[in-house]
Amino acid sequence: MTVKPLARDELWKLATAQHGFVTAPQAADLGVGKHALQMLVQRGTLTRAAFGVYRFPRYPVSQYDPYILAVLWTRAPEACLSHETALDVYAISDINPNRIHVTVAKSRRLRRSGGDDYVIHYEELGPAQIGWWQEIPTVTPPTAIAQCIAYGTPTYLLRQAIERGRAQGYLKRTERDDLARALETRHE
Repeated sequence: MTVKPLARDELWKLATAQHGFVTAPQAADLGVGKHALQMLVQRGTLTRAAFGVYRFPRYPVSQYDPYILAVLWTRAPEACLSHETALDVYAISDINPNRIHVTVAKSRRLRRSGGDDYVIHYEELGPAQIGWWQEIPTVTPPTAIAQCIAYGTPTYLLRQAIERGRAQGYLKRTERDDLARALETRHE
């Protein structure tokens, strides 16, 4: 006789890879329905972090929670940290964004509450443009700099990101040169 694993245990496995968070669609993919999620919330096994996003309170809180929550809040599997937020998390610029920037596919339209702390960008990104930072999908530094050039981030912060990105090994020489050229021609 095989014993079916508990919903809580299945969700925990997934949540440990996402800083203690799990989404309702991810739970559904594991065979955990809305009613089971609601029961886990009522019992205190899960807490509701945002619409459709739940957190295991026994998982340690970290400084990265707002970032993973921003990505999971979109409920888009391709969502990733981007733009000024990516420059900040990679520590290649002194930028201090007041909201978390997240990019999703152009075909997505997000119409849910709770996103006041997020700036949602719509862009098609290739696999080579997305990396990982603290187990959170994040655009690569060259992609972040290119996005910020188009977004209008101040030039001095982008020059800093280009130079620090090269010094820290995030940018190849050709990428640095191409991004510097794009930055200089931005205002022509």
